[in-house]
Amino acid sequence: MVGAIEVEVKAKAPEGAEEMIASLGATFLGVEHHHDLYFSSPERDMAKRDEALRLRIKEAGSFLTFKGPRLERETKSRREITLEVDDAIAAEEMLEAIGFSRAAEVRKSRAKYRLGHVTIALDDVEGLGSFIEVEALGGEDWAMEKEEVLAVLGRLGIVETIPQSYLELLEAGIEV
Repeated sequence: MVGAIEVEVKAKAPEGAEEMIASLGATFLGVEHHHDLYFSSPERDMAKRDEALRLRIKEAGSFLTFKGPRLERETKSRREITLEVDDAIAAEEMLEAIGFSRAAEVRKSRAKYRLGHVTIALDDVEGLGSFIEVEALGGEDWAMEKEEVLAVLGRLGIVETIPQSYLELLEAGIEV
């Protein structure tokens, strides 16, 4: 995926979230287990730059993702570049060899659903609890995806969103 804009909103998962998602007609895609490793370096402090460099390890393989600074706060939209890596251990060794070190880890179980162009995820995050994420990928003109994501959120009856990433919540010790 090159040059895509990820448009995402996150909220605390309401009671009965699975039934709410099913009532929209979303298709259940399955459950994934994510072990996310985040990297930073003294020369490029990812948190200060509002960026993320993540190595995600899951059943379907390992993926290295760069997330650029947020483009706006309402939906946590940002440029995202992801590539599949054959060997997560070698990928981490490469990152360390060029000056990056592991800054944090996030583990979660994710139940994924598809509703048109939108992905809905129910995440159970170690140390944080349960969340719902609604996201879509768009190009340089991502206004339509933003409207779709916000519309799905509204159909779920969710008003209050969480602007922080799971990593930011864990690092700040915030209970939501």
